Amino acid sequence: MLLLFVGLVTYVWYHAQERAVEPAPAVIVLGAAAWGNKPSPVFKERIAHAVYLYEAGLAQKLIFTGGALRDDVPSEGKVGARWAIKQGVAPQAIAYESTSRDTWHNLKNAKVILQEEGIDSVILVSDYFHLARAGIMARDLDLQVQLSPTPTSKFNQFSALEKLILYSKESYLIIGHQLRKFFEHNFYQAELSVGEAVE
Repeated sequence: MLLLFVGLVTYVWYHAQERAVEPAPAVIVLGAAAWGNKPSPVFKERIAHAVYLYEAGLAQKLIFTGGALRDDVPSEGKVGARWAIKQGVAPQAIAYESTSRDTWHNLKNAKVILQEEGIDSVILVSDYFHLARAGIMARDLDLQVQLSPTPTSKFNQFSALEKLILYSKESYLIIGHQLRKFFEHNFYQAELSVGEAVE
């Protein structure tokens, strides 16, 4: 178990590293907090990086994700879309979803948008420690994915120990995601077996 966990932490660290990406039809920006009509500093850096990829010609479409904590405030996805337009991105190059509350549903809802346009290849933008888990989830949704961490973020200033804590937390969350898949798959297979027995 210890070796497995060390391996997972290493996996998370490896996918947190900056690397060049090839052009893709779309960028998915994973949601982060919105403060009223403005993105939080963390979200603002994710948006800025997505805009950079768009302006560099590495993507033609930006998809923003994330719901709202309350009905009387705009969703993270909507705030992200508006902020990107203020930075000069063409409105027709932007889409967003407004109901997700976690990374899995960020991606699941974004895939609906992608399917409407026949897109299955994307660049994922988030903070470095988040991308290994997000990449696994995207591939589980049959997306071809490249990972592109924000080059600037408050998390970049963390100490080595603080970063290790983030990597460890993400490793636990990856285990949780894999367990959820395992149990959902077995539950689905059990339902099929019951259905076949009834027939």
